[in-house]
Amino acid sequence: MRSEKLEFEGSQGGTLAARLDRPKAPPRGFALFAHCFSCSKDTLAASRIARALAAQGIAVLRFDFTGLGHSEGEFANTNFSSNIQDLLRAADYLRATRAAPSILIGHSLGGAAVLVAAAKIPEVKAVVTIGAPADAAHVRQQFLDDLETIERDGEARVRLAGRPFTIRRQFLDDIDGQNVLAAAQGLKAALLVAHAPRDETVGIDNATRIFVAAKHPKSFLSLDDGDHLLSGAGHAAHAAGVIAAWAERYALTDPLPAPPDAPAGNNSALVQETGKGAYLSWAATGEARFLVDEPESYGGFDAGPAPFQLLSAALAACTTITLRMYADRKGWTLGRISTRVTHAKSDAGDDGPARDVFTRAISVEGELSGEQTEKLVEIANKCPVHRTLERSSRIETGYEPD
Repeated sequence: MRSEKLEFEGSQGGTLAARLDRPKAPPRGFALFAHCFSCSKDTLAASRIARALAAQGIAVLRFDFTGLGHSEGEFANTNFSSNIQDLLRAADYLRATRAAPSILIGHSLGGAAVLVAAAKIPEVKAVVTIGAPADAAHVRQQFLDDLETIERDGEARVRLAGRPFTIRRQFLDDIDGQNVLAAAQGLKAALLVAHAPRDETVGIDNATRIFVAAKHPKSFLSLDDGDHLLSGAGHAAHAAGVIAAWAERYALTDPLPAPPDAPAGNNSALVQETGKGAYLSWAATGEARFLVDEPESYGGFDAGPAPFQLLSAALAACTTITLRMYADRKGWTLGRISTRVTHAKSDAGDDGPARDVFTRAISVEGELSGEQTEKLVEIANKCPVHRTLERSSRIETGYEPD
């Protein structure tokens, strides 16, 4: 996964701080994430979900609304409508620099915001709300004790999530004029409503109202025992996994081709290009399927191990397994065995041409006697891959037409 710090101009002229979490391989789609009221792009829910989605091939742009987090501007001058405009600016930025978002994800009041904003971003194919209120005015409950002061004096200093914020009458007037359910009803994209039944900040009845108002296709995800902020790492990962699988049907494009079948036999492997990028390929051997690639410095995406990394891994794996077999046969009770292998090229010298050098380091959890340590090093030098690398091999190459 890659994570980039970005900036773009917000609806009120200030610079908005953003972060783009993206997979190493070409993204299968772009999502735009709207955080909760008075929160930031770096909340646990926003960061964990964005990173988990990136790991599954979806690039996610998350940003701080005007006056919040690391973004410029005065929070007191913002409202629900300005948040919508910030979302549209974020979509414009993605469209101009990468690709327009096909997925909108909103947490809490951000969920209400993406429902309203979706109609103004034509490329959106899927919308996800997480713990969203069915009415933007629901946010009033976070400063009920200050409403009278705001109405009388035009503003009040309130505490939200332990931090002071200025809320002005224009904010209340603006949320009173919003109709989130009408936006849900008119939504022309697939909808996934995610909500925790035990959410004490935004009750589960809000999810019911949004779900009933929306037309099909629509889906519901229960976040089980999660809280409103999805503070448990497992809850965010669960939500991200379901979002990625659900979005596959509606909003993701240009998937990687399916991995090939492995050739028969335990000693065979097949590597087949994906057609994405210069070198990205599927590797298949036995029941295993994984991507292989080259580093970015070589023109690849660095989306999988490179050939010599695989060779180093083969030596490390063979060493670890061989040592375990030996220890079990001798009846030694050893802790976990680890083998680290580093590959490099030696310099050519008077004694011959440059050669490949594999530096291997073995470690075992727990105490070992000096005799055991010496014996493990001796046995490591006898592992089959070690012997194969040390002696010359014969490679026979032929061509098989499709």
